[in-house]
Amino acid sequence: MNTATTIESALPLWSEEPSTRPDRKRIRARIGGLHCSLCTGTIEKALGRHPGVDSVAVSLTHEQALVEYDPTVVRPQELLQTLRDIGYTISDPGKVRPYEEEERDLVREGKRFLTAIAFSSIAIALNADPSGGWSIVLPASVLASMVALLYLVLRRSHGLWVAIGSAAGLCAGAVVMLLLQRQEFFPEIAPFIVGGLAVTLVFGVGRHILYMAIQALRRKILNQHVLLEVGAFAGLAGGLIGIIFQPADFPTTPFFAVAVMVVTYHIFSEWLSLIVKTRSSQAVKRLLDLQPETARVVRGDTEVEIPIGEVVVGDRVRIRPGERIPVDGEVIRGYSAVDQSLVTGEPMPVEKTEKDRVVGGSINGTGTLLIKVTTVGEESFLHQIIRQVEDARALKPGLLHLVDRILRIYTPTVLSLAILSFLSWLAGSYFFGGQVDLQRAAFAGLSVLVMGYPCALGISAPLSIVRGAGEAAEKGILMRTGEAFQGYRLATHIVFDKTGTLTEGRPLVREIETSGSTEEELLAVAGAAETSSEHPLAQAIVSAAFDRGVDLPEVAEFEAVPGKGVIARLAESNVVVGSPGFLAEQGIGLEDFAARINELEEAGRTVIAVAKNKQLLGILALGDRLRVDATETVIAMGKAGLKTILLTGDNERAARRIAREVGIDEVYAGVKPGDKADIIRKLQKSGKVVMVGDGINDAPALMQADIGVAMGSGTDIAIESADIIILGDRMGLTLTAREISHRSYRKMLQNILLAFMFNGIGIPLAATGLIYPVWAMVAMAVSVTAIFFNSLWGKPSLFFDAILSVGQPIQVESHQRAWVSNRRY
Repeated sequence: MNTATTIESALPLWSEEPSTRPDRKRIRARIGGLHCSLCTGTIEKALGRHPGVDSVAVSLTHEQALVEYDPTVVRPQELLQTLRDIGYTISDPGKVRPYEEEERDLVREGKRFLTAIAFSSIAIALNADPSGGWSIVLPASVLASMVALLYLVLRRSHGLWVAIGSAAGLCAGAVVMLLLQRQEFFPEIAPFIVGGLAVTLVFGVGRHILYMAIQALRRKILNQHVLLEVGAFAGLAGGLIGIIFQPADFPTTPFFAVAVMVVTYHIFSEWLSLIVKTRSSQAVKRLLDLQPETARVVRGDTEVEIPIGEVVVGDRVRIRPGERIPVDGEVIRGYSAVDQSLVTGEPMPVEKTEKDRVVGGSINGTGTLLIKVTTVGEESFLHQIIRQVEDARALKPGLLHLVDRILRIYTPTVLSLAILSFLSWLAGSYFFGGQVDLQRAAFAGLSVLVMGYPCALGISAPLSIVRGAGEAAEKGILMRTGEAFQGYRLATHIVFDKTGTLTEGRPLVREIETSGSTEEELLAVAGAAETSSEHPLAQAIVSAAFDRGVDLPEVAEFEAVPGKGVIARLAESNVVVGSPGFLAEQGIGLEDFAARINELEEAGRTVIAVAKNKQLLGILALGDRLRVDATETVIAMGKAGLKTILLTGDNERAARRIAREVGIDEVYAGVKPGDKADIIRKLQKSGKVVMVGDGINDAPALMQADIGVAMGSGTDIAIESADIIILGDRMGLTLTAREISHRSYRKMLQNILLAFMFNGIGIPLAATGLIYPVWAMVAMAVSVTAIFFNSLWGKPSLFFDAILSVGQPIQVESHQRAWVSNRRY
């Protein structure tokens, strides 16, 4: 056994996940070489037909496969070998591919496309009829599009002059070949030149496509790779018939040229799909990388910063003000108010002091905490959430993309028509002519196969996504999956999280009740007393005073009582500000406000009482506030026919109040993170579900939903679980995303119609045996050009920017930088 094999066997390229059944196992693996949804379908079929495999879920966005299997029947190594056999690579799912590696893949595929362009240009020039007319205009138009793409690919990677020189050289070479052909320089050798190009392209440059087609056929899978190779081999077969048998007026060179063009357009569609997938993935990873995944561990008298994965139970971790708590633990020193809204859904900060437990993912307030780690790994809260996200990914209902649905019918139809055409010509020529016309039968069958491959189909979806994703990005929306474009329009239910989604997720003074004083005086006293406090509620009171332009008197003395309130001295007055219970302990009567305090607390408010010299001045009620456009958005979703639902970890009382304010009828409150995904699954039995959330506790539900929408202020795991990311704080952008989904799907339908229209007309004509394969080239050129115009009309820069970005570092746009600055780390 060699060293490489030993290393591979020692380091399994998969991770084991908890299974839904005790007698089953589940593994997760990262897959390289995915280009589009057709790849995911191929993998699911290949693995799904393997003995012992119960379920397969492949995520194009995350480049991962989740497989549940019977360990007594099949081993993980066999499953991964199946993936390698059909042309994909396997890597550790725990490691994220570096940007540089992804860019190298794009550059490599770009070079493959450049080679194909050169081959196609030569084939087109050798097929053009120098006598003029349409026979020269159509090839010239195809050549012009090839030259333009060549320039775009080389412009950014090799510079302006290299791009111009290469484009000019390609044009000059084509013109020279055309002139030589006019002098009848190529009649005898043209078929051999173009045939050589076709063989090199099919078996050399595009051999990965051939390999994947063969592996698909071995597993009885008819996909786009198979259809492509059928068209390419039909072209090769037609050309070989012409060379070997040399029938009169047989289109030998055009047959070979069609094989070249078919493979070229497919390589282009693969490259474009890879650009779309890579850019959306990189945009998310670039933003998530801005948060460090480390913890400050105190060992002896030394504080060291280490990766979270190296923290062990018993370690002491220091949490500074404003930081996210990285692990579960118990406070052993310090005091702070901790924001647990992203974990539990409760908007109000919770005071934490010695012996209190803290949960990883919560956000520390303005105090410093020293915690002792109590759980790591499988038992930690964040790991349980990640496990629930993976469960949701495995149970998420798949969306069969439109192209997949069409190809399931189209591929066997084309193959059947080719066979039928061949047999019909054999039978017809025998019955009507007395002898079998094998040449005409073969010509008809091959022509159907050549005409049958809709080369423009491969770019129809990517170009519509380039258009839709570009429009979305301009408005501050990142649409990162095919589901975002094809699934959102089908939604029947939309589920909203409360804290941080419908609401702003931070405490504000909502009501002021006074007793013998003005609101300004009450705010002045409370604000002055709370000025020295670091508690989030205190800061909210001070902000409310400043917003009203209230001058705060100087504080002579100040004492904070953790978890209760503050005692201060202002000039000659003693002031107490804190919870109603704290004021009662200080002997201050609250009888006049008892009913109102109870009413406000019933409504989900946090009540702060204010007293001066033992006399109650009034109360302040603090609570979360709805986003400015939350009500408008919910109403608009309802008018659009979607059933609106509130799903929150907060208490029933607060949830019902928010639901009434925005107009939501159905409410699920006090729901745990794992249970949120269960509720989404229940709703999916009656329709397609959109989930809008931002917290750690929303991540399983975001993954489970048909469409997950994460708010920009949310957590990394929520963003990674979502199909759509709102980069700002405007709820109305969820409506905009839905509109873009509708428009993109319409554009995709139009593109697919254009892709099939010319082939659909040509196939019946090809079956007659009267149409030459040169018209397949015409159909390719016209359909591709039509799709480009349809997709990019008015917005050509979106496509140019995508092509020119290859090999360049990804830039974070200004609206994305603003989003990052507002995120709650």
